[in-house]
Order: sequence, then structure tokens, then C-alpha cells
Amino acid sequence: MTRIFRNPSRCFTWLFPLLFSFSMVIFSGCKDHEQTAAPAPHPPMISAVTVTPRDVPVSFEYVANTQSSHMVNINARVSGFLDKRVYTEGSLVKEGQVLFQMDPKPFQAQLSQAEAALSMQKANLETARSNLIRIKPLTEQNALSQKDLDDAKGQFESASAAVEQAKAQVETARLNLSYTTITSPVTGLAAAAIQTDGTYISAQNSQLTTVSVLSPIWVNFSISENEMQTFHNQITQGLIIPPPHQDYLVDIILVDGSTFPYTGRITFAEPSYNSQTGTFLLRVSVNNPQYHLRPNQFVRVRLKGAIRPKAILLPQRAVQQGAKGHFVWVIRNNKAEARPVVVGDWFGDDWFISEGLHAGEMVATDGTMMLRPGMTVAIKSGDAPKTPPEKGDKPSDPSSANGKK
Repeated sequence: MTRIFRNPSRCFTWLFPLLFSFSMVIFSGCKDHEQTAAPAPHPPMISAVTVTPRDVPVSFEYVANTQSSHMVNINARVSGFLDKRVYTEGSLVKEGQVLFQMDPKPFQAQLSQAEAALSMQKANLETARSNLIRIKPLTEQNALSQKDLDDAKGQFESASAAVEQAKAQVETARLNLSYTTITSPVTGLAAAAIQTDGTYISAQNSQLTTVSVLSPIWVNFSISENEMQTFHNQITQGLIIPPPHQDYLVDIILVDGSTFPYTGRITFAEPSYNSQTGTFLLRVSVNNPQYHLRPNQFVRVRLKGAIRPKAILLPQRAVQQGAKGHFVWVIRNNKAEARPVVVGDWFGDDWFISEGLHAGEMVATDGTMMLRPGMTVAIKSGDAPKTPPEKGDKPSDPSSANGKK
């Protein structure tokens, strides 16, 4: 080292070639880097659907509860001691089936007494008739006075009236005796007995049980005033076409989500709103031959038959929420464009679009998170225009089938 620094000429002679070689290496490296720079990124691949308006059947769901179409209070019609309950509590009883038996002996005695009184009055009538027959010719011969004939006629007519009165008393006694056997006037489900065997039944405790008719059964539901007004507005604007004569077909949805096998119809509408709840009551009548539905059961009703004309449906994943509301990505000339839209209700896995889209436009469905306005995109090959499915799915809010959520 000492010798190198002592001879500067030899040092620079060795250093210059080394620096030149190092600079050439750096220059060639930069040049190679420029030649191998990464190409421009490919446009993102997305899936898209074509907007295709079409008439879509819509349905409306409401919470409802069941009610017996004919609930009969079984009351005793005469006073007396209750002998026994004949039916099984909680069981299905047929029309005319005996439910209770009261002590018939006092009423049998009353019937016998009334029949005896009728026989006596009939005997009096025969006596009065015989007297009238004898007196009438004698009066014509002036053997008896006119007063005697009038008295005989009066006795005959009085006896005739007494016979009719006695007949009515016999009929009343016979009816009272029949009332001691209490039967069901309808076929239905019998409730528990209110009075026990041996109880003296009078007007104050005459109710014995109830029988509820189960087929047909009523299903009641209510619609709020706001829902009714919104629904009428949509019909007026042509957004919803109701079935002819408002004749909706009604499905009953059970608590487990299954559909009751029998459909019903709306048979009654309350003439006025409930002033306390502000709701409008509607009633559905549905057959229940297997008695699966019971009174006071909570179910849901689905009204079918309405149509939303020229509706636009999009998959829910295609609609995004921004600071200014809902929007979708519209693809035009392979460029992404953010388009604000007004959404309606759900229809299965799709969403009704009320405003913002037109027929034939293409909307991105998958891969939308990476999109930016004006970005060039590539649409997956094989994506065909989507046709809304024909299915009986329901809007999430039946009262506003085309309104904004």
C-alpha cells in the first residue's frame, strides 16, 4: 500500500479502467430495466346483465290470525239439575250429537199434567157440543129462549178455546222435556264444560260450553291507513294492476314457513277503519277439512293476483349504497358509469328498480367493488341478458310494492 501511494501515476492508471467498467455495468442495467418494464394492466373482468322490463306477478304478505267461522254458545233452555256431560271435552262433535243431559223427571211430570188437562178440556168441549146440539132445535120450536141458545154457544166456544190452550200447554211441556237433552247445532270443536255434573242450571248460569266450526275457517288481517293509501296510489299511477274485481287468491303461510294446502278468498271487508289502531280489517274464508287450522292461531296471508307491468329487476348484489343513496354500475362502450337509482321492494333474490334504468342497458353484477367511473372493463363471455324469473316470491313490504324503501 505504501508503494502504491508513493507512485501516483501507477495508482490512476489502475483506477480509471475500474471506474469505467463500473459505470458501463450501471448503464446497461438501467437499459435492461427499461426494456423489461411491466405492460399496462388488463381491464377488470366483471359479470353483467341486460335490463329487460317485463310484467311480474307480485304478492303481498300480512300477519293474520284465525277465527272460527261460526262459534256457538251452548246454553240450557230450561232450569233444572244437570245430570251428566256426554261428550269428550276438546273433541270434534257432529251436528245433532248429544252434549249434556239434564234431569228429565220434572218435565215428564209437567207433560203428563198438561196432557191430563187437555183430556179434561176435550171432555168439556164434547159436553158443550152436545148441549148446543140439543138446545138449537128447541129454540127454533120456541121451547127454549134465545138466551139459552146464546149461553150454549158461549159454552161451546169457551170449551173449544180451552182445548186449544191445553194443546199449547202440552206442546210447551213436550218442548221443555226435549230441552233436557242438549245437542250440538253444528259440527265443530267442543270446548271444555263450564258447568259440572249435578249443578242446578238457571238463567244466571245457563251457558254450558261452546262449539266452534273449523271448516270453513276465517283468517283475519289488517292493513294500515298508510298502506291502503300507498296501494291505491300505485294502482292509480299504473304501477300495479290488481286482479279483476279485486279477487285475490290467498295463500295461508304456517308458522314453519310451509303453505297451507287450501287457498282462500277475501269474503269480508270492514266498512270503516278502527279508530284506535287506524287499520282496516279484511277477512279470508278458507276450507279446513282436516281441521289443521285452529281458532286464534297466528299465520301469514299472501295475496296473489296483482301484476307489476314493465318492471325492472336486478340482483340485489348489483345495487350498492352510497353517500347519496343507491346506485348501480352501468356499462356503456365497456366503460363503467355510476348511475343513481330508486329501488323498490325485494322479489326473491332480486330488487325492483323504480327509476334510473332503461330497457337494453347493461348493469354490472359481480366484480363491482373495483370499479371506478370511466374505468374500462371486460365483460365475461357467455353473460346473457337476464330474464326475471316467474315465481311467486313476495315483496318485502306488501303495502308499497313499488315504493322506495
